[in-house]
Amino acid sequence: MAPRIKIMGIVNVNGDSFFAGSRVSGAEEFAARTQKLFSDGADVVDIGACSSRPGSTYPGVAEEWRRLEPMLKIVRDRFGGQTFSIDTFSSEIVQRSYDIIGPFIVNDITAGQSDAALLPLVAKLNLPYIAMHNLNPPAIAGQRLRILIRAKAGEDVVDNVKRFFRAFEKRAAAAGISDWILDPGYGFGKDVEQNLELLERQDEFLGFGREILAGISRKRMTYERQGTKPEDAGTLAETRRLQNIAVARGATWLRCHDVADLSF
Repeated sequence: MAPRIKIMGIVNVNGDSFFAGSRVSGAEEFAARTQKLFSDGADVVDIGACSSRPGSTYPGVAEEWRRLEPMLKIVRDRFGGQTFSIDTFSSEIVQRSYDIIGPFIVNDITAGQSDAALLPLVAKLNLPYIAMHNLNPPAIAGQRLRILIRAKAGEDVVDNVKRFFRAFEKRAAAAGISDWILDPGYGFGKDVEQNLELLERQDEFLGFGREILAGISRKRMTYERQGTKPEDAGTLAETRRLQNIAVARGATWLRCHDVADLSF
């Protein structure tokens, strides 16, 4: 029997994430979008307080928390029993969030590279964790995060991702993390051709023995070649086509801006 595909719906509590349809401004918009995502069939709602679009700059823990805290109180008060993930790479944000809502999935676009305290904290709190490959992380205080695994001359994108996760396996084990999900990082420091190669060969990551999350939704690989924009209907159609390929190549999680009418 094929594994069930888990759907992660996206809600962004910031004003600069690349797809306007995922952005909310204020508590009631947050509650309404979250309820719609769950009603449409999302298994998890992923909350992002800071944009990770290309060229973005991290605004700092204080601003991230200012945006996130009121939404977490809504999660606690209105959405008990539902599953959430938080898109963050800060151990301080993880601890503060845990203190309000209890367990959640940590969705870290830097795979623990930005905060040495994060992986040990995830292990201590026994939280599920998503580790993403990222060759173009956001800037913090004007400086790019240190990348542990850079591309070598002549190395293709798939081999780089494999090498990255072989190193991450060791870091996770050293921190005491056994439960983690592999995210190849579509769109993060990769051009369209590299993303498409990554997608076609995604099944090569099954050798890690981890669930695979594909975050393809409305990214450049879904619209640049056909001359559309992220919000266009043609972009959604191409998103669905590529998501089907991702599932055929072993993805068991899909991170989606649009949850209604998914056929998985």
